[in-house]
Amino acid sequence: MVNPKCIEKAPATEVKAQLEREDGKGRQIGIMGGTFNPVHIAHLVAAEQAMTKLRLDEVWFMPDNIPPHKNAPLTSAKDRATMLDLATRDNPKFRVKLLELFRGGVSYTVDTMRYLKEKAPQNNYYLIMGSDQVNSFHTWKEAPTLAKMVTLVGIRRPGYPQDPQYPMIWVDAPDIRLSSTAIRRSVATGTSIRYLVPEPVRKYIEEKGLYLDETNI
Repeated sequence: MVNPKCIEKAPATEVKAQLEREDGKGRQIGIMGGTFNPVHIAHLVAAEQAMTKLRLDEVWFMPDNIPPHKNAPLTSAKDRATMLDLATRDNPKFRVKLLELFRGGVSYTVDTMRYLKEKAPQNNYYLIMGSDQVNSFHTWKEAPTLAKMVTLVGIRRPGYPQDPQYPMIWVDAPDIRLSSTAIRRSVATGTSIRYLVPEPVRKYIEEKGLYLDETNI
């Protein structure tokens, strides 16, 4: 069961309190967005590498409500949030933030960052992206504005063409060639996903019968 604090819709004043450190100083926050349909080990490894190498205070996983660049059918917000909670609960510096799910509609990162910057302008935010996101970032809503609001962080993939059009900090990470699409396809075809996702996530997928329909891959 997902942590109730993870999905509770808090008033703006409570959200602001969660964003601030007790000493009032700003924090270094990594942001990882996506559908997380489902979350897998490559997501977690990238977050850990960015957090440790850039000395971030926390990494926030933000599942989107309706992705602007993907057409694949989504598992329910509750299931995706629960799997994220299961995957991250053993890391005290990982947090699941459901701002985009509560806002509804199409999820645009620039809208989320405006909200966060308004509520806690003292924080510094690092937008962590995979190589494919780096190459498509220029197509995102208000990309020039967003690039000024956050520090862009790219997870470098050896041998993958990388063509950033905005200043980028690169983080090297183990080359784990894994995707949520591949996970869904494996489940639908009866192939094991053990060790490709955290064990609690694998068990949740099995118990809930997620991704069994090959037509929804």
